[in-house]
This record gives sequence, structure tokens and C-alpha cells, in this order.
Amino acid sequence: MMLELKNVHARYGAIQALRGIDLRVRQGEIVTLIGANGAGKSTLMTSIFGAPRISAGQILFRGQDISRVPSHKVSSLGIALSPEGRRIFPRMTVIENLRLGATFVDPKHWSSDLERVFALFPVLGERHQQRAGTMSGGEQQMLAIGRAMVSRPKLLMLDEPSLGLAPIYIRKIFQIISELNRTDGMTVLLVEQNAHHALRLAHQAYVLQHGEIVLSGTGRELLNSAQVKAAYLAGGQAEVA
Repeated sequence: MMLELKNVHARYGAIQALRGIDLRVRQGEIVTLIGANGAGKSTLMTSIFGAPRISAGQILFRGQDISRVPSHKVSSLGIALSPEGRRIFPRMTVIENLRLGATFVDPKHWSSDLERVFALFPVLGERHQQRAGTMSGGEQQMLAIGRAMVSRPKLLMLDEPSLGLAPIYIRKIFQIISELNRTDGMTVLLVEQNAHHALRLAHQAYVLQHGEIVLSGTGRELLNSAQVKAAYLAGGQAEVA
């Protein structure tokens, strides 16, 4: 098992953000987590890095309990997060942003890893000396994913990679996620509001509601679920019962 959350609870002060989360990510899978704004999706992702530190339960990565591992050491275990909102360094160039992602990786991998990123995202190669903040939102998202990739993760976590992007970039981002999984065997945990695209990619999927998992199954099962269609795929606002 690549990642396992067992009865995980997390809080922000008096606010209970996660309630008894049980989630599994097997090696080589794309696992998708969908839910409305405020459901706890991003909290689940960042809790793996200890921000917030979980108040109960266990987080296991490749069988190792990382629930109390210091945040700065989690990435060295082989987990990379491309966060919501991209959070690239706008005043730095594309290549400088990418070099930061490879800070803790053996330098001998830099050339081949950079070549792979530029093959997936040719625009980054074309603009490698451009300041990242001058690029479009879609290009910045590509940079955020590329920065995570050069850390050579065993588990790539993507938080809302399509948020605020034009349709042409949304299609490109999901194509890249599929290729990383299919060609590179990358294990991916994907948080996404674009439920239709996310569930089509997913081997397994979970629905998060008010900090709790309320539904799970294969991506296809949830894509065809009447409850999920009503809540997330047909413009509805209903909660999953």
C-alpha cells in the first residue's frame, strides 16, 4: 500500500476539519477525492505533511507511520504536493522554480528529469528564462506540476490542478496526469472539483462531505452514481445522502 489513512481526525482549533477518514492509495493508482468547497479536501492533503497535525488516527506511507514525522522531512520520503493556487515563485524564472523542486534530489538526475518535464510541457522549455509570474495561469500550473515532478516522488499529490483554467489547459492537465500514470507508473492522489474529468481518470475515488468520507468506489462506479451525478455532475447542489 502506497498511502493509507486510518481513522484520521484533524482540527483547526475548535473546528473539526476531518472526521474519521479512512482512505487507501495503492501503488500505480490514480485516486480522486471530490467534494464541495469547505469539505476538507485540501486539509486532508496538507495533513499528510503535518499541517495541520492530525489529532487522532494514523497516516501510513509505504507501511511507515508518518503521523508525527516533521513536515520538512515528509517530502524526502517520496511525497510531492502541487498545492491549490499553484504557489510558484513569480519573480523567479521557470528554471529557478524547477531547481527548487530538485533541491533534495541527487544532482545526477537533474538533466534527465528536466528533459522529461520539458517533453511533457514544451512551453516550459521554450520559456525557461521567463519570470514565472508573467506566464498564464495554465502555464503556471504546468510549472507547479513540473516542480513537483523533479523531486522524483513516489506519490504525486495534486490539489485542484484545473482550478481557474481555460478549457484548453484543463484538457492538457488531465492528459498529462493520465500519461504520468500510464507511462511512468506514477501514483497520484488528486483533489479536484471538476468531478467529471477526475472520475474518468480515477481507479478509485472518494466523496468528502463535511470532513467525512460519505461514498467510495471505483471512478466508473462514482461517475455512474445517481447521488454523485445529482451533487457534482449535473450542476446540482444536493449533498450525497
